[in-house]
Amino acid sequence: MRPMTSPLLLSPSPCRLLRRLFSRAPRRRNPTTPRPLAPHLGRRLPLHLPASMSYSSVGTPDCVVADADALARKVAAIRAAGLAKLQVIADFDGTLTRYWYDGSRGQSSHGLLRQGNEEFDAKREALFEHYHPIEINPDIPLPEKAKLMEEWWGKTHGLLIEGGLTQEAIKKSVADAAIAFRDGVVELFEFLEARDIPVLVFSAGLADIIEEVFRQKLHRSFKNIKIVSNRMVFNEEGCLVAFKGKTIHVLNKNEHSLDMAAPVHDSLGDPNGSVDDYSLVKKRTNVLLLGDHIGDLGMSDGLNYENRIAAGFLNTNIEKSLKDYSEAFDIVYLNDASMRGVVELVSDLCP
Repeated sequence: MRPMTSPLLLSPSPCRLLRRLFSRAPRRRNPTTPRPLAPHLGRRLPLHLPASMSYSSVGTPDCVVADADALARKVAAIRAAGLAKLQVIADFDGTLTRYWYDGSRGQSSHGLLRQGNEEFDAKREALFEHYHPIEINPDIPLPEKAKLMEEWWGKTHGLLIEGGLTQEAIKKSVADAAIAFRDGVVELFEFLEARDIPVLVFSAGLADIIEEVFRQKLHRSFKNIKIVSNRMVFNEEGCLVAFKGKTIHVLNKNEHSLDMAAPVHDSLGDPNGSVDDYSLVKKRTNVLLLGDHIGDLGMSDGLNYENRIAAGFLNTNIEKSLKDYSEAFDIVYLNDASMRGVVELVSDLCP
């Protein structure tokens, strides 16, 4: 990837997002001062930033920007380059979708699946109980963890085939699922579609389920959205028989997996269709990246980008994780925030 070749100054009329940030928060604040934040249940809790967070920070009650000057330079650079250079890369679970659902943890696109066979549902749950602690264990070296994640995904996919997963089971699972998009997602997609800005949705889950979530929860399609995820192959009777291409898991989802992308539209397209239009995507060297894990930053690894604005959703464990998220992302949205802050950011990126 390439850094910016020369610094760009913020225009005399700063974008609305940065004006709002500067006007609603001091340029520098005491990091030990409690700051009220609204968690998912509506209570307001004080946020005590650790003393080590001595950086300059601006923000609103629902977002934090650690380096406003750097963000301003990126916004100015992307605006100056124009719409033809911009693309959006987004994670799905916990980023486009809400983390909380009716006061409880919402389901992921993988976790919502019920294949109509209790024995195999239980086996997949047992795999989760075994491998998920490995996934979140920071002491396991990444190469070792990546092999174990590949193993987990392979076993899970095998159980879905052996257990006789059907397309009808997917539809019913989504209909019964505790999953919902964030408020403002449709507004964001409509804004980007109107300007022909491509959106790549990356997920370590299952593309067929994500497409069904789009269909049932949004009730419409967007021609500019592509799904990069694990894709199923069904026979004429609608039974799962295989998975297409290489496995995408939590530690390898990036733009090297573009060959697995497919458009979301009314018919959901042909999963074996051409993806030649991705040569155009790779020419879009300005990126807005949306994720809810620091590991999501790797979604842009396949691009030789010039400018990237990374927006992170910190949905839980805020006091413990805010420092790391603020250092990793240009802007952090807190407490399972809506997508409306991103809509405002995107409107500033598009002159």
